[in-house]
Amino acid sequence: MYFKMLFWALLIALPAIGVRAHNFRYSDIHLHYVDFFQESAGITKLLEGVASAKIEHAVFTGISVAKEWDENEPVQPRYYAGDDAKAYWYSATDTLIAHAYKQLPAEAKTRFHPFISGFNPNDMNAAARIKDMLNRDPGLWQGIGEVFTRHDYLTALIYGKAPRANSKALAKVYRVAAEYDLPILLHSNITSKRERNPLYLNEFEEALRTNPDVRFIWAHAGTSMEIYRTQGKMAFLLPTVEQLLGKYPNLYIDLSWSVLHPYLVDELGIPDPAWLDLVSRYPTRFMLGSDVVGTFGSLSKYMFGFEPFLNALPHAVAHQVALSNLISVLPAERQKEIQKTEDWDQ
Repeated sequence: MYFKMLFWALLIALPAIGVRAHNFRYSDIHLHYVDFFQESAGITKLLEGVASAKIEHAVFTGISVAKEWDENEPVQPRYYAGDDAKAYWYSATDTLIAHAYKQLPAEAKTRFHPFISGFNPNDMNAAARIKDMLNRDPGLWQGIGEVFTRHDYLTALIYGKAPRANSKALAKVYRVAAEYDLPILLHSNITSKRERNPLYLNEFEEALRTNPDVRFIWAHAGTSMEIYRTQGKMAFLLPTVEQLLGKYPNLYIDLSWSVLHPYLVDELGIPDPAWLDLVSRYPTRFMLGSDVVGTFGSLSKYMFGFEPFLNALPHAVAHQVALSNLISVLPAERQKEIQKTEDWDQ
């Protein structure tokens, strides 16, 4: 049995350890222009980063919270988990994104897709605020998110009660998404850092079930690196994703970095056959993401890190996952703009 498993592992790994089989172009479903302090390396560095990573399209979003530098902390934090200080909902992040997007060169604007994220998911006024943003800048905003709900350490640090995907406030936001034909990138961990069962799945599934006309992109497929660090790989993750994809045609999966390792590929870079099979059976429902926050020098590392997995997929499926699936979830009007000037049939 051991040698049989080794044979299949090596067979899958051949494209990854040899010459690259495909020269992929990418879309990034999960790119934050600012960090948790609402700062950014800027437009020039962004354009350099996406060029080096062969990214042709990217979600262009802020971060809905800002990390506090509490006067009782001895040094300025470098990340939201750097100390015990709180984070707070920060609506001005959308102003930063709109301003930055308008500074992009004209030829780059159809390649970046601004998402609204600066709202409190527990606020019953959030939907009205989003609608106001949409009406103030018609055609600018292409989606909503990343919406933070269950998010391990970050949830515990944010002022107020923990948000959940099936809250009354977010139900109103989903109606705005449907009205304006906008996808939603939603972070809703499948469980906590300690519980070895899908503790929060019902919250996310209720949102899917009650909003069939909304396109949900599940950030990191419900995982996080903190969950992995405390309990290892979740054996129930893949069968849960498989079950949800079969039940909800409005569900899409963001395969950003905490899914890549350890689920899609192992420490040797060998792709997991079960995940390859699942992606091949649902070729239009998976997308790649970097999840960078405010700096862009690591974009090529994150995006090229998917190559062993992509090379093990059928080429047509790999192209969809790497590039064109992101386009398919954008508003219909933006898709038409892109299709006028670009070829998606590779």
